[in-house]
Parts: sequence; structure tokens; C-alpha cells
Amino acid sequence: MNDSRTWINNVECAPSDDDTNYTVLYLRILENEGRGFTSQKLAESWLSLMPMLITCTAERVAYKNIANLIMPPLSGSYYNAYREWIGAQIRADFFGYINPGDTEKAAEYAWRDARLSHVRNGIYGEMLIAAMIARAAVTDDMMDIITAGLAEIPEKSRLAEGIKKVLQWHDQKISWEEAVDRVHSEWNEKDSHHWCHVISNAQICAISLLWGENDFTKTLGISVYAGFDTDCNAATTGSILGMILGAGKIPEAWIKPLNNRLVSGVSGMTSSGISDLALRTFKLAAADA
Repeated sequence: MNDSRTWINNVECAPSDDDTNYTVLYLRILENEGRGFTSQKLAESWLSLMPMLITCTAERVAYKNIANLIMPPLSGSYYNAYREWIGAQIRADFFGYINPGDTEKAAEYAWRDARLSHVRNGIYGEMLIAAMIARAAVTDDMMDIITAGLAEIPEKSRLAEGIKKVLQWHDQKISWEEAVDRVHSEWNEKDSHHWCHVISNAQICAISLLWGENDFTKTLGISVYAGFDTDCNAATTGSILGMILGAGKIPEAWIKPLNNRLVSGVSGMTSSGISDLALRTFKLAAADA
């Protein structure tokens, strides 16, 4: 066996990834622009602060649209086959972090962002997660957190219906393995469209959070085991649990290998201290408290 493989023992930092690049990007934007940012300002900042090649799927299409002066909301739908994929949902974190307890404001900020690259359920996914993170700042009741997120998206949307199915399965007291099997029975993971769709992945997040019982390692384990967009779902569920637990209660095994350093593709923030980013985020949240 080649010991030089990139396993956790060889990690020296949190590497650049789309699950964290946008969190760093929005910290920088809001520090400069304040909370009055618009969708157009976000679009302009994408071009000035983020290289196109670190974007994926819906975001890359939107990036090219914006560069061709097709601005939001049309940038999210014009020739965009990925417009209801998971991309906006993974950009939700920062808007939840800076609005602790205020689910409505978190969801509204997420809406301003998601419309750059997504439509309908693609937008609702970011609103749902932003609201859940905001709610997680004030309660550890996972059912309450998910319900609070659902309250911020259209009741009759396909995303809301998908999450409500998961809540019903949990009420039925089936195992998490059976819940995951039910998602796979509805969505074909071998289909390149299905495995990255927002609804299937949001369902996986909900399963991981409900059956994970606020155990950080168990929750992330379920989210990865379940398949589909594994890194995004683990990042989302870990973010929500991180808000509940606080850094001091996250197992050291998940923290120590990163050496308190995050690399990003954002201009001017290519290497940052994780604790420094957290402090700067806290200051933005506290400033509006």
C-alpha cells in the first residue's frame, strides 16, 4: 500500500472546496458591503473575487452568464441545466451564521444569493438550510430546526414535500438505513442529474440530522454512507451541528488535522486561520444583534 495517499493523516489544512469557498467569499463581501447587499452586487463580486474555474455546474453557467451581462435572476435560468441542483444549498451557511435565531432574515439573504444561479427548488434549498442554521443557534431540538427551515420555503414546493416525507419516516421509527433506501428508491444515484439534485440531497441531510441524534461523527457518517453528493451533505449537516454544539464540543479528531487553516479560491483570502474567520463572522453577527 502506498502510504503517501491523501488520507486524513496527510491533511495539513482544510483544502479549497466549493463547500467553503462561498462562505469565505460572503464574509469578505459583507465586511465590505454590509447587509444591504443586492443580488447584482453578489454577481459582480463573483467575477471580481472568484476565478471561474473554482465554480461548478449551476454556478459556472451563472458565472458565464453574468460575464456576458446576463444578470440575476435570468443568470440562474438561461441555458442552465443545473438550476435545481444542490449548488445554492451549499452556499447557505454564512447567511445562517450571521443571523442567529432569525430564520426569516437568514432565508431572505439566501434568496438574494440563490437567484444568481438557481430557480424554484434550487433557491428553496439555500433558504431552507440558511434558516435551519439560524435556528440551530438557539435550540438543539432537531425537529424544531427542520420545521423552522420548512416554514421559510413554499409549503407546496417539491422540496418541502420531500422533507416532510423524511419527517414522516422518522415518526414511523424506521431505521436510518431504511430511510436511506427509500430515498434511493425514489432517486437513481446512477443518474448524473438525480445524484446532484437538491431534493434528494436535502432529504439525505434531514435523515442524517434526525437519526444522527446530535452526535457529530454519527451524523456525518450517515450523510456520507447515504451516497449522492456526499461531501456537500456532510458539510451541510456538520455546519448545522457545529452551530448547535459549538467548536468546543466538536470531537478533536475532526479539528486537529486541519491545523486551524483553511485554503480558499477567494481573492485576498487564499489562506486563513479558521478561528480568525469564525471571529470575524461572529463580529458581523453581533453587530446586528
